[in-house]
Amino acid sequence: MNNTIKSSAPKGSIKVFKAMAFGVVLALQGLALGACSSTNEAPAYVEQSVEALYNSAVNALEQEQYQTAAQRFDEVERQHPYSKWATKSQIMSAYSLYMLNKFDEAIIALDRYIQLHPSSKDTAYAHYLKGLAYYEQISDVGRDQLMTERAAGAFAELIKRFPDSEYARDAKIKFELTNDHMAGKEMSIGRYYLDRKMYLAAINRFQSVVDKFQTTTHVPEALHRMVESYMALGLVDEARKVAAVLGHNYASSPWYLDSYAILEDPSVRPVEDKSWYKLW
Repeated sequence: MNNTIKSSAPKGSIKVFKAMAFGVVLALQGLALGACSSTNEAPAYVEQSVEALYNSAVNALEQEQYQTAAQRFDEVERQHPYSKWATKSQIMSAYSLYMLNKFDEAIIALDRYIQLHPSSKDTAYAHYLKGLAYYEQISDVGRDQLMTERAAGAFAELIKRFPDSEYARDAKIKFELTNDHMAGKEMSIGRYYLDRKMYLAAINRFQSVVDKFQTTTHVPEALHRMVESYMALGLVDEARKVAAVLGHNYASSPWYLDSYAILEDPSVRPVEDKSWYKLW
């Protein structure tokens, strides 16, 4: 009789996870189910067949018992380290830890999987899940952005190594969002300096947004704030050069109208709408 290993994704898990290749039902020929443990023995230490252990772990995952699932997937690897299901269990354990919000542990497990199995068909997913584990820890722009940077790095690595994978499209979207978040952090610091009339420091921050985060939504404002800063320093020619770049690339942006109002014609902005006027 054929013994099968269950492998269905838990209800409520992320959509891409359902498409992952771990969900293939495999019949194993010639293997008998291991004997059930006695009532006096701890199940975690009872030697069992690989299919019994793996099925038990999947059952726990389906019931959203993620801690139990992680432990049972680890047990598959411990008892059957050379089985193909041990390899599968490594990434399934990492997923269980991710669902527990144990992101640091999940990342450690995923890094190990990526290092041990660089050519596995599930390695792209490991990179994606690693990026998500960092992404879930992103804080607001007023705080340290280390997790944002690491999420961007993980998604960038996935896009570079597996551009045609089913996870690449979502990774690109989240990569852009992380870039926008980091640009927002630079903008908040730049505005802080601008409000305190620390114009050179402000210009450096806004220039960083223009140079490093060219595809984000913050660039038009960054250019306008540079115009404001240069005008405050009396560097009219520099302000005009920046305004020309803003007008060439973002002629329909309200930030260009603000810059034009400063440099050329204040009447293009009603008095009550001159948010820039408070600087002078």
